[in-house]
Amino acid sequence: MHTIRNTLVVVDSQQPEELILNRAKMIADATRSHLHLLVCDKRLNHSSYLNDMRGALEKKGFSVSTEQAWHKSPHQTIIATQQAKGCGLVIKQHAPDNPLKKALLTPDDWKLLRYCPSPVLIVKTATPWIGGAILAAVDVGNSEIEHRVLHAGIVSHGYDIAQMAGGTLHMLSAHPYPMLSAPDPTFQLKESIQAFYREQCKTLQSEFNISDERVHIEEGSADALIPHIAHKLKAALTVIGNVARSGLSGALIGNTAEMILDTLESDVLVLKPDDVINHLEELAAPLSTLAADVSCSWPYHHRPHT
Repeated sequence: MHTIRNTLVVVDSQQPEELILNRAKMIADATRSHLHLLVCDKRLNHSSYLNDMRGALEKKGFSVSTEQAWHKSPHQTIIATQQAKGCGLVIKQHAPDNPLKKALLTPDDWKLLRYCPSPVLIVKTATPWIGGAILAAVDVGNSEIEHRVLHAGIVSHGYDIAQMAGGTLHMLSAHPYPMLSAPDPTFQLKESIQAFYREQCKTLQSEFNISDERVHIEEGSADALIPHIAHKLKAALTVIGNVARSGLSGALIGNTAEMILDTLESDVLVLKPDDVINHLEELAAPLSTLAADVSCSWPYHHRPHT
């Protein structure tokens, strides 16, 4: 989290700006990152709206630039700008979809989580981060190297934010139901499964100083348990990973991050494995070369302070 130097903040004149700017200011204060404000719109001129926000933020000492752009869709515009500006984090306020529309079309927030190479913070609530519970959700039963690296990244980001906000870090891992036919005896009994999962958590607990009382090993599916535990803890933020499935499998199976986006009552920070990030950056490269062309005729850029 502390390595972020540029943060892309997606603003919308139809949504209350205080919610997203409060999160952006807290992160910029802690990381000393530059804030690049983006409006995704090809029709109306939002220069006055952006100038007012930039002026208010600069008066408080923040380094700010603004831009209005459009490239086919909101998520493509955001990714093109993220690539062009080298932003290490995207912050966007959640836009709930109509259930009927969501059944027919993939929501744009889902597409952003699926294809954006950088971490994405989806702001959902006004619950203060200060002193709140931060929930890091990991799948410690998966021992593949990319998942172990992702788990460490999830807990590390949760730890940084908990330190930044004076909050309490919790860790959750959902485990499967026992199966008497499982070839490994460990997975035939609930008690042995939980013991195995708790053992897998020990390294992360030790590294990030998480007590046993703040480790939640629960039976069930992650898409059901993560919102349940987040609600139980009254979590201010949930940090999760996204493997970014694409194509038919992604459409049919879905990612946990996408499936729980509407049901979570907290803000959501979504991370990806490094190899997925590298692949998505390669796919996004053509978008970044078009970034200058997709900006509307009234962008306002302001160079970061040095």
